[in-house]
Parts: sequence; C-alpha cells; structure tokens
Amino acid sequence: MPSITVKQTSSDIERIVRDNLGTQGSLLKILEQAQESDPKHYLSEEMLRHISELVGAPLSQVYSMATFYSFFNLKPQGKHSIVVCRGTACHTRGSLALLNEALARMGIRGFKEEEENSATSLDGFASIRTVACFGQCALAPVVMIDGVVKSRMTIGKLVSLLDKIKKEGNK
Repeated sequence: MPSITVKQTSSDIERIVRDNLGTQGSLLKILEQAQESDPKHYLSEEMLRHISELVGAPLSQVYSMATFYSFFNLKPQGKHSIVVCRGTACHTRGSLALLNEALARMGIRGFKEEEENSATSLDGFASIRTVACFGQCALAPVVMIDGVVKSRMTIGKLVSLLDKIKKEGNK
C-alpha cells in the first residue's frame, strides 16, 4: 500500500488513517477503528470510498477486506449485539431455539439464516447475527451479548439477559 501524507483535520476517519497508515496490518486496523467510530457500527459505502482515497488503495481492495472478515458490517447495526453460534455442537444443544427466541424478542420477522447471517430490529435496539463457530464447543450452546460470551445458554437465561438489556435501555 503506498504511503501518503494525510492533512491534519478533525475528521475521525482522517485521524484514524493518519494514526495507522504505514503500520503492520494498517488497512485492517483502519477499517476496525472506522467501524467502531460510527454510531451505527458499520462501514458505509461512502466511508469505504473515503478510506480508499485516503490510503491510496483501490476501492476493490478495501471492499474485499471489509467483506472477507465477518466482524465487519456493511449495514447499520443496532445498539446491542447478539451473536448466536450455529456450529455443530451448539446446534445439537439447542442454538436454533435460542436464535428464534432472540429474533422473536427483538421483533425481527422473516429472518432466513440460509440467506443472511444478521438482522437488525426495526427500532435499532439490537442486531442479531449468527456465526459458524466460536470455538467453545465444550460450553455449547454459546451466545455473545454485547461482546461478552455466555456459555451453556438456555432459553431461560437468554430471556433473562434480553429482558435486562431491554430494561436498561428504557432508563
């Protein structure tokens, strides 16, 4: 990736690029921090184009990286993140029921797991995503809520956790 000089500005994206350009894995770091800086935790087309221009890389390279890694979002995300493991161990121990419960509690209808791995509630309160495996098969089924892995999940535990975040969100 070519080295460029970035003008000193107050723009978050420009600061992120300036702070990371030239470091090992700079494009990956830039995309991660750009997504985190966005209030809806996603990389918009406009943001990807801006990053492409600032780092001097083709948009196709930036887009390829953003679509290769599953932790990047190309659509706006909810305030809370719910990730349900759908790997074999989790599936055989009930993760489909957990996924369906989370979707129902967040009012998400028509989610087709075979077509897409994530959906966001209409009110923007939560995004629910599936992953192939967390690598925690001995603790299955596993769900991650707002970055915290919860193991040996049951519908009762899930309902309690979701009610708690909903209650906290209404304060």
